[in-house]
Amino acid sequence: MTDTIEVERKRQLSDDGSTLTPVLAQLGYVASAPVTETDTYYSRPDIDFMQTVECLRVRRRGEFAEITYKPASTATTHATDDVISKMETNVILSEGEQACTAERLLTAIGMRELVRVEKTRTIYRHPDHSGVTVSIDTVQGAGTFIETEVNRPTAEGAAELVEHIEEQLGIRGCPTVAIPYRDIVLGQAK
Repeated sequence: MTDTIEVERKRQLSDDGSTLTPVLAQLGYVASAPVTETDTYYSRPDIDFMQTVECLRVRRRGEFAEITYKPASTATTHATDDVISKMETNVILSEGEQACTAERLLTAIGMRELVRVEKTRTIYRHPDHSGVTVSIDTVQGAGTFIETEVNRPTAEGAAELVEHIEEQLGIRGCPTVAIPYRDIVLGQAK
């Protein structure tokens, strides 16, 4: 299990993100192979996680699986510039097949499944910036997004680093997205 403060901002792209690939490479970022992630989101029967903007999900990616919880959003965790800073608690499962068991467990204890979100994600990392990722996500039924994320034990200086990276990438003109992919996909389904 790992606990970190995740500081991130998401922006919607007007294309598939391929125009950013050479910019990221020029800045020294190295791309991972694209992966497909399937996230199944849950809520409690007595508290609507859509209202509190809490996150409880089971993520699958090939042979990898994890359960993630992020607490409710507040004025402190969600800044007016759409930078989100939350403690993220992850429980890594020993194998990808355990995702099905985790989903059955959550359902058995009364959690409600909200939605499944499928996305293709390419993660870019810079060798000189540990804990920093830039991801280009193509979310089925929702579009393409870029997410700049800093993971650290504390949030100190992380929002400024997100701002700096976005400036370097030239994406400041792209609209920010204040809601999770979960909410975007649910909104498209209505």
